[in-house]
Amino acid sequence: METHHVTFFQPYPFKEGQKINIKDGPRSGDWEVIGVTDRRVKLKCPVSHKEVEWNRFCYFIEDKENVEWPKM
Repeated sequence: METHHVTFFQPYPFKEGQKINIKDGPRSGDWEVIGVTDRRVKLKCPVSHKEVEWNRFCYFIEDKENVEWPKM
């Protein structure tokens, strides 16, 4: 049997109250998770206070401690 390098992805298990930073794309920036369902995640911008709701879309990359949030 031939073997291959395989990359695995898993949807991130959001929790209300989390402070997150999305690195790239149209959703990039600092957000607070304010709602979670099996299919949707509701986020709030800590600067503009804009609230958005999207289909769950993020995948875990890394955890860091002592990170400035939000960045102004």
